[in-house]
Amino acid sequence: MTSVHHSEQSSGSSEAAAVPSAIAAGRILPVVVLEEAAAAEPLAVALTEGGLHTVEVTFRTDAAADAIRVMSQRPDLLVGAGTVLTPAQVDRAVEAGARFVVSPGFGPAVVRHCQELGVPVFPGAATATEIQLALDAGLDTVKFFPAEQLGGLAMIKALAAPFRSVRFIPTGGVNTSNLSDYLANPSVLAVGGTWMVAPALLAAGRWDEVTRLTAAAVSAAHAVGGSQE
Repeated sequence: MTSVHHSEQSSGSSEAAAVPSAIAAGRILPVVVLEEAAAAEPLAVALTEGGLHTVEVTFRTDAAADAIRVMSQRPDLLVGAGTVLTPAQVDRAVEAGARFVVSPGFGPAVVRHCQELGVPVFPGAATATEIQLALDAGLDTVKFFPAEQLGGLAMIKALAAPFRSVRFIPTGGVNTSNLSDYLANPSVLAVGGTWMVAPALLAAGRWDEVTRLTAAAVSAAHAVGGSQE
């Protein structure tokens, strides 16, 4: 794959466009919880060998920043930080090399700080009010979380009707059984998933299985059709 990194001269607007395009191209954004930074490199290898070149490393563990620092050194992997709840975490993530930020809800301070730094941000939005807040902030792509618990694809269709310009990254309960249904909807940019990077697999170092599950997910996603940019 062509390098996903850009030169130091890349503008903020170019980066803001390049990140969602890269996520849309892969159609799947693995959501990773790493307990040990030592697992970051073999995980990066496993994901890329399976055909995925974007990843979200969540700030749910103390190893997150170090894991991002390791994984972001790879030119074939676009690394973002997830579960970012505070501006201080934004700073830690960006310093470690995160190219985008994802949060479970709409936090005005987090969104504002990301924009000040020129870092693409995808806040969680579960209601029409939260989507309106995202639009007011100049955003057009949001995380829909927890997707299945909030009504899944039916809810996304309902929200997409009045918000035709918004693209969703549903996360939470997405798996191989419903992956195709989500990705067939033009309002869905990509899906977030954990099944190919399940904590038990990572803890056991089952990198071949991560690669196998990743490759199967990529194949299923691409069978649905092209990305919905």
